[in-house]
Amino acid sequence: MIDQPAPYLLKPASVTRVMAQVLLALVPGIAAYVWWFGPAILVQLAIASATALAAEAAMLGLRGKPVGPALADLSALVTAWLLALTLPPIVPWWLTVVAVLFAIVVAKHLYGGLGQNPFNPAMVGFAVVIVSYPALVSQWPGISGPDAFAAQLDAILGHRAGLDALTGATPLDHLKTALKLAEGNGSVAAVLADAGIYGPLGGRGWEWVGLGYLAGGLFLVARRIMTWHVPAAYLGAMAVLAGALWLFDGASFASPLFHLFSGGTLLGAFFIATDPVSGSTTPRGKLLFAAGAATLAYLIRVFGGYPDGVAFGVLLMNLCVPLIDMYTQPPIFGAKAMAELGRKEGR
Repeated sequence: MIDQPAPYLLKPASVTRVMAQVLLALVPGIAAYVWWFGPAILVQLAIASATALAAEAAMLGLRGKPVGPALADLSALVTAWLLALTLPPIVPWWLTVVAVLFAIVVAKHLYGGLGQNPFNPAMVGFAVVIVSYPALVSQWPGISGPDAFAAQLDAILGHRAGLDALTGATPLDHLKTALKLAEGNGSVAAVLADAGIYGPLGGRGWEWVGLGYLAGGLFLVARRIMTWHVPAAYLGAMAVLAGALWLFDGASFASPLFHLFSGGTLLGAFFIATDPVSGSTTPRGKLLFAAGAATLAYLIRVFGGYPDGVAFGVLLMNLCVPLIDMYTQPPIFGAKAMAELGRKEGR
């Protein structure tokens, strides 16, 4: 028997295979989410998934495209899951439906479908509902016991009675509000000492959710589903900016660790900013895109009017992608030599 000689060709990864691994990588974070905050998030994931698949099928039918293969590529499910994970798990069901419809119908299919959208669809859906319904999107559950699911389900179904006892501000929002009201003498350390809200790294419970996203993200990097550029630049820029202000005034600004493990930082670094369609495509461009998104997210969460800025940071940097890619394209092999030769021949 004669062995097959080189060269060896790698079979290209299908969209379905890539998206399935992204969904798998989200499972550790979702498991931590359910453990700490109850199974309401599973209900939201189911609502978002059903809406996304129905919207995807409807738009494909209207566009005269084959429905089966497109539904099987799992891209709509990835959008649905990411969107559901950025919304509070106790928002009413119709708000989740509205957000997903905007993501699939407007941000994806009105631009031409998969591979054509200039903006991250999940973040478009999130931005629409947080601007339109800020009060509803600011209601997050606290640490939940097994008996909290019934109340959470009532909230999802629109029965808002007793909701004040169920909800609270996110750790980021609580910190910002406490500092503005000069609670704990306006000291970050005094505010973060509240063990009922904060843990060693970030918000109590949320730091474990973040660690789940970190584990899933590292899995995707190890599987080469994504490169290291975006997560490293995103987390690095967030850490550098937060660290600089923390060293400048530790009483008014939280530590880099707090910002890395709070809010949507880790979800954004590994699952949102890494969108291959709406993000930059060149290695240097990915570094610039991610660093810019992280910088905007930090500035919005600390100085802006929203508790977190991951979505807006990504969407604003989506606008810059064509310019970033234009100026970071690597030179074409031999182009410089040919240009030099042309100049010599022209003389």
